[in-house]
Amino acid sequence: MPIDVRPASVFEDVRAVLGPKSPGANVCWCLSYRIPSKLNNELRGPARGEYVAALCGAEPPPGVLAYDGDEPVGWAAVAPRSETSFARNRKIPHIDDLPVWSLWCIRVRPGHRKQGISHALIAGAVEFARAHGAPAVEAYPLDNGDAKVDLTMAYAGIRKNFERAGFTHAADTTSVLAGHPRILMRLDLR
Repeated sequence: MPIDVRPASVFEDVRAVLGPKSPGANVCWCLSYRIPSKLNNELRGPARGEYVAALCGAEPPPGVLAYDGDEPVGWAAVAPRSETSFARNRKIPHIDDLPVWSLWCIRVRPGHRKQGISHALIAGAVEFARAHGAPAVEAYPLDNGDAKVDLTMAYAGIRKNFERAGFTHAADTTSVLAGHPRILMRLDLR
């Protein structure tokens, strides 16, 4: 069955991909780069999920979900860079003043990996950004070569997957994740 990518406007589906097994657990919920660090540190347990539920009801929603039939199997966070911490990040440069969108997190649920879902998520996130007027999309993946990446830190994506989607290397960064340098890649949508 082909993978369908849709806006992340159904909170229960976002919860299925990002939420904790225990409702009181303090997991990321993909908020770390989306909100100011002070707020990120203040939101604990269920308050994090409540914040994401509000984002799912906003326009635009906080990203896209991949579905295999009716089952949500993956997530990609994408939003205007100006609304993320990447607007102020000192380790990831701005290469110009274009109001780009950032694509910073890709997650595929266990049991669904190695089926091309991350590729569908990247393509779906790009189309979502394009539909909302983005002139370009930036990503900050790991430049890991052929080295294996720890799955818990693979959320940033890897260079070759973004190259496959048409992104090109735009700048080096001083950011390192899981021992791998991150690079700035961009896809122009104009």
